[in-house]
Amino acid sequence: MKNMKKFLALALTAGMVFGQLTGVAAEETTEAATEAAAEATEKKANTLVVAADGMDGKFSPFFYTAVPDEDVVRTLFEGLLVSDREGSVVLKGIEGETRPYNGTDYTYKGIADCDIVENEDGTVDYNFTLKEGLIWSDGEPITIDDVIFSAYVYCDPTYDGNSTLFALPIEGMEAYRTGMETLFNLLTAAGPDNTDFTYWDEATQTAFWADLNQAGDAFAQSIVDYVIAAGYNAEGDSVAACAANWGYTLDESATVTDFFNAMVEAYEGDYLTMSSTETAGPLITDLMEDYNAYTIGIETGESAPSISGIKKTGDYTMTITTTSIDATAIYQLGFIFCPLHYYGDVAEYDYDNNKFGFPKGDLSGVKAKTSAPIGNGAFTFVSFENGVATVQANPTYWKGQPKIDYINFQHVQEADKISGVGAGTLDIAEPSFSLDAVAEMAELNGGSEDFDGDVITIKTVANLGYGYIGINAKNVSVGGDMSSDASKNLRKAIATVLSVYRDVAMDSYYGEWANVINYPISDTSWAAPRVTDEGYQVAFSVDVNGNPIYTDGMTEDEKYAAALQAALGFFEAAGYTVEDGKLTAAPEGASLEYEMMIPGSGIGDHPNFMIVSMAKDALATIGFNLIITDLSDGTVTIGNNLDAGTAELWTMAWQATADPDMYQIYYSDVANGGANPGGSNKYYSIQDPELDELIMAARQSTDQSYRKVLYKECLDIIVDWACEIPVYQRQNCEIYSTERVNVSTLTPDITTYWDWINDIELLELNENA
Repeated sequence: MKNMKKFLALALTAGMVFGQLTGVAAEETTEAATEAAAEATEKKANTLVVAADGMDGKFSPFFYTAVPDEDVVRTLFEGLLVSDREGSVVLKGIEGETRPYNGTDYTYKGIADCDIVENEDGTVDYNFTLKEGLIWSDGEPITIDDVIFSAYVYCDPTYDGNSTLFALPIEGMEAYRTGMETLFNLLTAAGPDNTDFTYWDEATQTAFWADLNQAGDAFAQSIVDYVIAAGYNAEGDSVAACAANWGYTLDESATVTDFFNAMVEAYEGDYLTMSSTETAGPLITDLMEDYNAYTIGIETGESAPSISGIKKTGDYTMTITTTSIDATAIYQLGFIFCPLHYYGDVAEYDYDNNKFGFPKGDLSGVKAKTSAPIGNGAFTFVSFENGVATVQANPTYWKGQPKIDYINFQHVQEADKISGVGAGTLDIAEPSFSLDAVAEMAELNGGSEDFDGDVITIKTVANLGYGYIGINAKNVSVGGDMSSDASKNLRKAIATVLSVYRDVAMDSYYGEWANVINYPISDTSWAAPRVTDEGYQVAFSVDVNGNPIYTDGMTEDEKYAAALQAALGFFEAAGYTVEDGKLTAAPEGASLEYEMMIPGSGIGDHPNFMIVSMAKDALATIGFNLIITDLSDGTVTIGNNLDAGTAELWTMAWQATADPDMYQIYYSDVANGGANPGGSNKYYSIQDPELDELIMAARQSTDQSYRKVLYKECLDIIVDWACEIPVYQRQNCEIYSTERVNVSTLTPDITTYWDWINDIELLELNENA
């Protein structure tokens, strides 16, 4: 259950909060008190209550970490650029761009334009023009200096927030960020026994390790507490027993200190990556008593005083220059920016003299405003108390003051989301979508399955990601040659049998709320192949000779038998001995059995469990043993095995982004001996020079049509390697209280990239709400 947040106590409902306000006023007899009561009642009537998962209270665009916090941030801030309903960036936001979607033309407006110029020397200029006359919610004017200040925060050598703007090939970025390191990183690299005090004194080192060690014990203890509370271990179990359910093998006498040290060792001393990956709730930095004292930058060498590729060209214009074409850059360059006068120090800003609103390497002033934001969005921040974040309509919002006065983002447990909307205590929620959830909502709507119900209105959107079954090409191969035809045929044999059960399994688990996909890419992406595209093919639907396995009119049982027969052909081509329709021997370096790990909580609770179970039974009839390991610790053990390179087969899901760049997962850097592969390439161990070239070519073009052709070639290569079996694209749902929300004012055609927060200024509550 790694990376799951521990939810705290439920927050008070909006009705309870405002009921207390009204009750106090009712006890008074003065006219002023009566007016106060009326005002409180009016606020209640025009307050939208949104169900939220646990929030961290970090409402800064620079440093938010949780998705619920991000939702609050989106109401408070706007970025330079906006995206349309298909996730494509709008470059002419000031005048607006009209684009069709689902048969309707929509005009998208934003606060900036971006003109992209590809230069003859290979560099690219992104010329930004900011809309004039905009103001921050506190009345101060918005200028390009706010944008430049924010860019330098994101690119500071000590920046440790969620943005990766600094990773773009912006001219001069490396020169600016070199020669400085955080005190935290220097201290952890030096170790507790360090005797070189060039950059810090012994007292600082002693205090640091005392702080980090106590935080480490607390971090490990939080995992122990979590696995016990979640039922994976019993009260009183040893640390070693709890660590085993987190993927670590320790001596039975191990302490929480031993547990923490084992995790640090597994990540080769990278405390921050270990913390963000292994957390059961708090990060190691949250548990340190004075972490911010160690985030200060220390000069260890020479560096440039500014980023040459970020140039101010006017009060409302700037140019960002990249050294090469990067198709993904535009998605990051439209970043949310913040007011210099509030988050920074105006006295520290002098563009011409390389001063950008804060001392380089010291973001303490910026971080101090993390929980008290000021922005340029449709709403302004009011408070965060008892698990409820409250925002208020911004009367100076450039699109016009919102119709709703207040929004309460209220922490609600998953089990209470649907019932809360049904009872009218919640107005908007995003519950987990399943057949059981549909049945619960239908009951609340009086038995009606109409999505426009009298009590609950339901909007469905495709999830930004997809479910898959993975096969490690190195561990499931013949003779240790993962790229050979024999190895590919071995994996295709297994994939063919698994694939044939996808339809029945998805119908059983999701019903109509998920569809089977045939390429390893989310259906939400513009690069995803469509059924009508030339060359579209059902995944693993041809035999070893390239002939179709299935014919029209086949029954399900006939398809299952045909898949098994095709698998025998692949096994035989891989070098397996086949006698009388059974496998009797495996070729050197291969096996008659492989392990499939699935996070089914030990009870088979997973969308793909039916697939792997039916495939196991089918493969057993031909002498192949698919070992199913149903894990009670969610994806913990799978993740550890993937990182260690020991996984054979597993099932998980990928999250997607608006841009379909494949570098992170599939790029292997074969040309350089695998020196710089994508961070997740080790999962599949795919190593294909042609795939590498296509991925890089797609990255170096901004022509979407051309990139789609390249990505189709990439997908065909990935399918040929048979290292990933695409399974399902599920639906998410947003639900609204029909009785309280004027659903006719919801932004139309909600999509994965365009939800209820878009056009939030137009949303209204019903008069009697």
